[in-house]
Amino acid sequence: MALSISTAQLNFVVGDMPGNARKIIDAAREAYARGSRLLLTPELSICGYAAEDLFLRPAFIASCDDALKEVSRELANLKGLHVVVGHPRGGDSRSRSVQVQQRFNAASVLCEGQVVAHYAKHELPNYQVFDERRYFTPGQGACVFSVDGVRVGLLICEDAWFEQPAQLARDAGAQLLAVINASPFHVGKGGERVERMAARARAIGLPLIYAHLVGGQDEVVFDGNSFAVDAKGHLVGRAPAFQEDLFTVQAQAADVAHGGGVSLTGPMVPERDDLAQLWDALVLGVRDYVGKNGFPGVLLGLSGGIDSALVLAIAVDALGKDKVRAVMMPSPYTADISWIDARDMAERLGVRYDEVSIAPLFEAFRSTLAQEFAGLPEDTTEENIQARIRGVLLMALSNKFGAIVLTTGNKSEMATGYCTLYGDMAGGFAVIKDLLKTRVFALAEWRNRHDPYRTGSDPIPERIITRPPSAELRPDQKDQDSLPPYEVLDAVLARYMEEDQGIEEIVSAGFDRAIVDKVARLIRINEYKRRQAPVGIRVTHRSFGKDWRYPITGRFRA
Repeated sequence: MALSISTAQLNFVVGDMPGNARKIIDAAREAYARGSRLLLTPELSICGYAAEDLFLRPAFIASCDDALKEVSRELANLKGLHVVVGHPRGGDSRSRSVQVQQRFNAASVLCEGQVVAHYAKHELPNYQVFDERRYFTPGQGACVFSVDGVRVGLLICEDAWFEQPAQLARDAGAQLLAVINASPFHVGKGGERVERMAARARAIGLPLIYAHLVGGQDEVVFDGNSFAVDAKGHLVGRAPAFQEDLFTVQAQAADVAHGGGVSLTGPMVPERDDLAQLWDALVLGVRDYVGKNGFPGVLLGLSGGIDSALVLAIAVDALGKDKVRAVMMPSPYTADISWIDARDMAERLGVRYDEVSIAPLFEAFRSTLAQEFAGLPEDTTEENIQARIRGVLLMALSNKFGAIVLTTGNKSEMATGYCTLYGDMAGGFAVIKDLLKTRVFALAEWRNRHDPYRTGSDPIPERIITRPPSAELRPDQKDQDSLPPYEVLDAVLARYMEEDQGIEEIVSAGFDRAIVDKVARLIRINEYKRRQAPVGIRVTHRSFGKDWRYPITGRFRA
């Protein structure tokens, strides 16, 4: 006996219940036309993931209920089609008594206009970017339903990482596990998912289908890559990454009536390497943040340096050249090669490019403050004034034309405070805030080796990649005047910030104590800056944002 199963790997918008419902309906009809009789949609597909404190509003839950009913009605005439829809589920969702209301991260199985089964997620993650225990009550029991004689056990995301939910499904007679998910991307997460699901399949002795979300939502990106493993943990099918897809797997049941096993087969899309996935994640994150929030385009300050160059290339890949504007704002300290390289790159990518000198404005600030600063030497104050002038100009252009400003600071700078509050930090979306500087260079080189437009020239001029980084806010300035070499700095940051290693542990690994102490101190004293930084794309397992929740005011010293 054969059963065709599809996963609707779709890009939803949080809170757009009518639009999300329409996507599910369209996907269900297409799957049915292909011969599928089971369609899996991602976790919380009816409302998008994650809706955060919208879950606490009764009107939001009521709208989700209405959308679920609409999906059920629209698909009532598709005989035998079972559709699994993720949604929040409460008691009396229209009640104002939130204190006594239980709310679940749930899924319903719809068939011919009826809800034939419900399931509530057992394991509620409360780490990294997750805080599901703030909103949901853990579910209990198993959900097993039959489609064309195959008994399917339903799990939601984190449930499949633990033994008990899968065991309950097997004990209830499941012959196949269907896992619906919304698992944010970070580098290496895809391989980890496959390994963990393969181990779960082997341990429980059942094949498993992993249906995943795709798309950008504020700081997180979902990568798709739905897949299937057999009962021995072998990968037997994989969907594309970072794009919508109707991924269809064939389930073949052997003597189902007498407990025979189920085998799975499906298409296998090759997995891309880490840098390719990283690029795809950043491109999708920009495209969805700009598009879902209704901005007509983006603009950024193009300095002739590596960070703004990389952000410009990402923005063009995400939005197309016509929606991207670059503004060069030279100061008295801007090197000639910065002008030349910025113009060159803008021309290569075909974006609108303007030059607005900040020299007259800088002199005006100096003149205005001359009496206040009399007798005091120039220092970072004057450097920051230049950065803040640029921030004001970019935000003025944003206000006038509606385009959102993309900031260009990287993770190494954000960690150490090598950035100016209300200056280069001013903007609406921080594209590379989770990329260490060494990864910025690696990704720029990768992009030059992978030109989908076949323009015949690298999008990022080679000199931008090879010249020593500089903020160009004083004569002959280099980043390494203020910071350790990026190879050392980034290695310490990866250990201290991303892996939570202690100072003694890092020093014992061979790093200079003075450098480690300096980096730890810079991270601590610059928390107030990061708290005011724009949201940006998370691509590591620990970013500055929801992953990192440290007090600004405090006296603990590691």
